[in-house]
Amino acid sequence: MTINFILNGEDVAIRTEADGRLLDILRRSFNLLGAKSGCLSGRCGVCFVILNSAVVPSCLVPAFRVRNSEIITIEGFAQTDEYQDIVTGFSQAGVECCGYCDSGKILAAGALLERIPRPSREEALAAFAGIRCRCTEPESLAEGVLAAADIRQRRFYGRGT
Repeated sequence: MTINFILNGEDVAIRTEADGRLLDILRRSFNLLGAKSGCLSGRCGVCFVILNSAVVPSCLVPAFRVRNSEIITIEGFAQTDEYQDIVTGFSQAGVECCGYCDSGKILAAGALLERIPRPSREEALAAFAGIRCRCTEPESLAEGVLAAADIRQRRFYGRGT
């Protein structure tokens, strides 16, 4: 079957089996390797992508569900100001990810800040609940998200709030 969708801002079409996994499509057909193959059961978070504004484990998304959707991978998100806000916020909070889980944590933070521009500490902690890699303390991640929110506010409005 042919599936049309938006990938990192570009209209794309791919021929694939309806039950193929989005993770495999991204890696094999588009050479987007930021989403990694981990547990293959949606519990670890290393394969996260943003699908229609929600963070999802791409290992569980069948190809047919992608039709007419918008997908943002870490490669696409890395081209945005929001990505830089998060990386800077994480750096200010001393967050040092292991490299394996970076894309999942960054995309989870980005989706949270898109939904809730000024999240509470509890909301920031909850954003990472689906990521099993514990290379970084949850409190540090929450601090990084709160710092990123401040950076984003200054970028938008020219001042901290």
